[in-house]
Amino acid sequence: MPKYSYTEMKDTRSGFGDGLLELGKKNPNIVALCADLTGSLKMNAFQDEFPDRFIQAGIAEANMMGVAAGLAIGGKIPFTGTFANFSTGRVYDQIRQSIAYSGKNVKICASHAGLTLGEDGATHQILEDIGMMKMLPGMTVINPADYHQTKAATLAIAEHDGPVYLRFGRPKWPVFTDPNQKFEIGKAVKFQDGSDVSLFATGHCLWESLKAAEELEKEGVSVEVINIHTIKPLDEKAILESVAKTKRVVSAEEHQINGGLGESIASLLSRELPAHMEIVGVNDKFGESGKPAELLEKYGLGSGSIAEAVRRVLKR
Repeated sequence: MPKYSYTEMKDTRSGFGDGLLELGKKNPNIVALCADLTGSLKMNAFQDEFPDRFIQAGIAEANMMGVAAGLAIGGKIPFTGTFANFSTGRVYDQIRQSIAYSGKNVKICASHAGLTLGEDGATHQILEDIGMMKMLPGMTVINPADYHQTKAATLAIAEHDGPVYLRFGRPKWPVFTDPNQKFEIGKAVKFQDGSDVSLFATGHCLWESLKAAEELEKEGVSVEVINIHTIKPLDEKAILESVAKTKRVVSAEEHQINGGLGESIASLLSRELPAHMEIVGVNDKFGESGKPAELLEKYGLGSGSIAEAVRRVLKR
């Protein structure tokens, strides 16, 4: 029996949709906006239950962000929904000027992020979004790992006052975190203790990292696996405590190496606790069309590649 097993396969975007519906029932100030992708974002149930609190913006993402900013001024808590590429790259000016600059309470919810979008290919597989959003002053950036964590994160960001970028994905993925978890923004989650290397993972790469750690245990390598679901604000205390013990670091993310989680950790360590480090991510390339699992392997993000990164850092 593997140390970590999953109960079912379920897409993280469904965690967002179910969380949004639950929020709608709890709080009349929750409103939702979508850019012609209601089914893809799993916002149908909210639309059906609260049609007077749902705005279909159409293929007009920039307008959607402007409307969301206005709703926030009026005391509403707007959740915008579209693909991650359109949630960031297409509307960066609107987010910067109308939302981030004035700290508006808008929740930017982005599906179909990263290589695991799959067959839609490079034009939609944004791999730069975490970097773009974390550089905006005051923006919280969250990248949950499975259905349960995405639902919990959706509930949590409604209680947070300020702009949030919530990133999730398209494919069915192992469901392995606690269904009753309390999601704490900015608080890392340790999945297992270890003494040889600290493995920090976010999003879909957490499952791949747990598989890698299990493989490495058979070789006598003790891996500490920590889930960094919140990339900004970064849980610096948890990272530094782990690295002080292991002295070796690997990070894993479904994002460009430039601008992502690994870069944030490397920056922290360079200031506070220099250590040998390997960053598992996409190395300055665009994606391509293919099956999610095949793309993770080709671009070096699968469990085998993560295990190899651990082996490399242990030799340094």
